[in-house]
Amino acid sequence: MLTAEQIRAALPHALAGIDVPGGMPRGKVRDFFMLPDGRRRVLITTDRLSAFDHNVGLVPYKGQVLNQLSTWWFGKTQDIVPNHFLASPDPNITIARETQAILLEVVVRGYITGTTSTSLWTRYEAGEREIYGIRFPDGLHKNEPLHETIITPTTKTRDGHDERLTNVEVVERGFATAEVWKKIQATALALFERGQETAAAAGLILVDTKYEFGLMPNSGDLVLIDEIHTPDSSRFWDAHTYPLRLEMGVEPDNFDKELVRLWYVSRHYRGEGTPPPMSEALIVATSERYQAVYERLTGTPFEPADYPANDRIEAVLTRVEKEAALPRTGPLQAKP
Repeated sequence: MLTAEQIRAALPHALAGIDVPGGMPRGKVRDFFMLPDGRRRVLITTDRLSAFDHNVGLVPYKGQVLNQLSTWWFGKTQDIVPNHFLASPDPNITIARETQAILLEVVVRGYITGTTSTSLWTRYEAGEREIYGIRFPDGLHKNEPLHETIITPTTKTRDGHDERLTNVEVVERGFATAEVWKKIQATALALFERGQETAAAAGLILVDTKYEFGLMPNSGDLVLIDEIHTPDSSRFWDAHTYPLRLEMGVEPDNFDKELVRLWYVSRHYRGEGTPPPMSEALIVATSERYQAVYERLTGTPFEPADYPANDRIEAVLTRVEKEAALPRTGPLQAKP
């Protein structure tokens, strides 16, 4: 893991984005483009950090952590559900199968917590007792475990705020058929259970997470896409300090983006208007935590790729485009 001084030295070189072919719209964190065969997508994970539906800053090495950690998790969960991963020719790049994306964020929650407008605790603290179509009892406290794991879907938007949905609305509004939604829910719960088991072995609690799914164009098979169990898409708490901190009524030691959200909330910002810039200390602390959770989960040291990243990544993209234009004897195979 890099020292604070090494991270500070990388601040001017954090990866803001790449000019990709075709002028496709950027995601919140990833830039992407299609290869000529129309069956594969190239995803470049940048160092952009999104909070409260705004890009709030650049965190050195964040993109590499997300890309490499997702690659690791895809390998750990492919027995549960196929995923879109095909290859990673660079620490920030994934080549993925193109799917028909299901425009939902499937959020699985094991605890009542959060700071955003779609979080359970925000709505519960405001007095709501029926949230996402689920009835919650009185007397719950922030950061407590729920009586059972639940799924709370939202819409997936590139700009603006995600909209809360109930399970009934997912089908009624045509996001998925009843059969597909049933399969998505069962798959999401199985992935979450695997994630919790793996996190526990690393001394962490997987608190909640977000999954995205797609359907293969010809077969209609369900495929896991985007990312999985990263500190961007999930909350991780330190399992050793959690019980005492819960008893004391203070926030758990976290290894995820909640560090940034809590910093903004402490400055009375929850997404309205232009966000204030992240402080240098917050950027460094975020990079440290992302690297730390990578190392704890994978059991391997984080090895930073060369910065500045643009030349490195653009050289790989040029090679990928050239190779994609050549005739192939067979499909690109996923890594074992």
